[in-house]
Amino acid sequence: MPHIASHTDYMAHEIGTARLVDGHAQEFEAGSHQSFEITFTAGRFGMDDTGSIRLVHRFASDMGTPQFTDPAAPNYVTATASNGARLELSYNPRLNMRPWGKCITVAVGRGYLAPSDTITVRLGDRSGGSPGIRLQTFCEDRFEFRVLADVFACFNWALLPEQPWISIVPGAPEMFCSVLPTLRRAAEPFALSLRADDRWGNPSHLVRGRFRLISSAPVTGLPDSFEWPQGARSHRIEGLRAEPGDVIVTLLDEAGATLVQTAPLRLVDSAETFPFWADMHGQSDETIGTNSARRLAEYARDLAFIDAMCHQGNDFQITAAFWRDLNALTAEFNQTGRFAFFPGWEWSGNTALGGDRNVVLKHEGGTLHRSCHALVEDLSDADKDALDVKTLHATLRQEGDVLCLPHVGGRYANLLYAHDKKLERSVEVHSDWGTFDWLLMDAFSTGARVGIAANSDGHKGRQGASHPGASLFGAYGGLTCYLAQDLSRDAIWDAMLWRRQYCTTGAARLHCAAWAVLSRDADLHRDDPALGGAPVGRTSRATLGNILTGVVDEEVEFGFEINAGVPIERVEIHNRTRLIETFRPYAQADLGRRVRVLWEGSEYRGRGRETMWKGEISLKGNTWRDAQPINRFNLDRRFDPSSKGLSFDGVTTGGFMGVEAMLDDAEAGRLAVQTNLADGEVEIADLGADERVWEAGGLGRRLRAFRLPDINPHRSLRQIRRIRLRRDEDNALYIRATLEDGNVLWSSPIYLVTA
Repeated sequence: MPHIASHTDYMAHEIGTARLVDGHAQEFEAGSHQSFEITFTAGRFGMDDTGSIRLVHRFASDMGTPQFTDPAAPNYVTATASNGARLELSYNPRLNMRPWGKCITVAVGRGYLAPSDTITVRLGDRSGGSPGIRLQTFCEDRFEFRVLADVFACFNWALLPEQPWISIVPGAPEMFCSVLPTLRRAAEPFALSLRADDRWGNPSHLVRGRFRLISSAPVTGLPDSFEWPQGARSHRIEGLRAEPGDVIVTLLDEAGATLVQTAPLRLVDSAETFPFWADMHGQSDETIGTNSARRLAEYARDLAFIDAMCHQGNDFQITAAFWRDLNALTAEFNQTGRFAFFPGWEWSGNTALGGDRNVVLKHEGGTLHRSCHALVEDLSDADKDALDVKTLHATLRQEGDVLCLPHVGGRYANLLYAHDKKLERSVEVHSDWGTFDWLLMDAFSTGARVGIAANSDGHKGRQGASHPGASLFGAYGGLTCYLAQDLSRDAIWDAMLWRRQYCTTGAARLHCAAWAVLSRDADLHRDDPALGGAPVGRTSRATLGNILTGVVDEEVEFGFEINAGVPIERVEIHNRTRLIETFRPYAQADLGRRVRVLWEGSEYRGRGRETMWKGEISLKGNTWRDAQPINRFNLDRRFDPSSKGLSFDGVTTGGFMGVEAMLDDAEAGRLAVQTNLADGEVEIADLGADERVWEAGGLGRRLRAFRLPDINPHRSLRQIRRIRLRRDEDNALYIRATLEDGNVLWSSPIYLVTA
């Protein structure tokens, strides 16, 4: 039996044509409301009674959800037939074949079409007062209004040979971003990278004017001012140098108003390793993402300003031809000292058979071992498939120079089914899909000794700076900071083997260090000692990702350092699954009138994990002002503050979002939160740094409220604690820090195995 993964191509050139009226190949702003007419003209067969056309767009697209009932509301869609046939409209986001799953169906409910009869579909019909249909919030060189037709009413749709399309481009700049390296030798040159994003996180080409630069310390080569290059989506100033110390660069407009500050760059005389920022997880339009793999790499390097990446397409969509092209692309872009690009793929097996794993290769030329050939018609290499993750692990162990990264995507990595201690050196706890500390807990429960990673798993063509847009993605993508000797594949690979890393949400960049000091030397391992290998040395000082065995100390000195560009709200110190301490850099007496209310969590582990929040916050006997959202990425959702509270809608997928405001009286009145999932009330006078929590079921779903100092000056911390070690299980010491801008940092655990 032949393997069929495509739509029928039977006489496709005779089926009909589709045309975009007054808009084909034109540019439109991302996230804007527009109106389009698409006309289908029946070919030689006409269209039979109950036949239909489908207008489909990609799974990744967050174009407004079509509706057919309210002519005055956004996203109103209508259709008419030239011969008066009655048409029936419906929408299903998962009806068509992946990746073109989102589907408007226009069916002939009564009547038929003769050859040359037409169906005109109006997306965003404005005749009844609708503002139009909201375009997807991210850029795409060629956004297709892909049209299929079932003219024989046999439920087999033909893909029309020519498709109407537009180009979706950035809007006006609203938020500037500036990036310096995190730590470098003072003798080496460095670069300052700048961009300005539109309201939906797209680097804008509409930046204009002259800008000023001010540095906190002398920087050779840094201009006092510069003219933004016409039409450029980013600007890079290279060849900068400075003396040892911390450097922060401020970008101002020509009038002197501050636009953005960099996170600190620390310059040192010498260091063994240096931080390099990576996003090892993203897809392009050759699979389920947006824009080509080449454009994805250009974005990561030139617009997101990251140092390393890996392309991770769903294996069951990667053809042999694309695998060859991808290997050629990674080799082309990989440049020591500038950018590291690793080949790889996402093994996308069903959850029961292991769930999602990123496969990262050190070199080109590796064999693709798919989880299945569901959407690849060529079965000539099906004998290379690994149909469950145990088979995958066994195969990759034989091949070498390969690592796996369990993660949570559409499927989640089922570590309870299988975990490989040699291949799986880290787990991914954050991506565009959400925040998943529970995956780390799963790893601990299997006895894993893993590092902690965060990436984007971006589908919107924005690897390294991956705004979630307005769809089911609930978080801004993360980055992993690898501590490597230099910017090369070999050095970053070595860091991955050692788990020498920390990671952040929101593409945040900051300096982090953590260490443990013992009174006596213990055995140091690069590989998990459960694999049977010998130690590589002995030491009394461990750092990120280290595994020490034969530890005889009853307690150790554990320290951490954070140097950030924004205030630090809290740092949690963990030992494996246990929270040891929550440290705040301010005291109860420092608390002022600033209050935060947060909502967080997810429904469950699987695909429908997003939690939809609807609620009201009200103040009785008090008022507040300057209410600002936290982690509000979907601008379509309600956020209506007043002096007496807030009306809001929101979506969380494991992480948190919320509001911060300044009370007019630090002690008076009562705060009440009412949502569709939980309610809570608290006297303002009883609200301190120790948050008030109201549970809301689901997976970590809850409401939180607490107070902060009016101004928190603490952007740098260095703390040391004495921690008593457990002797009944591994000790895995790590920090989880929350920044005031809503981002989170994890340090990879230090594993101390007692004698």
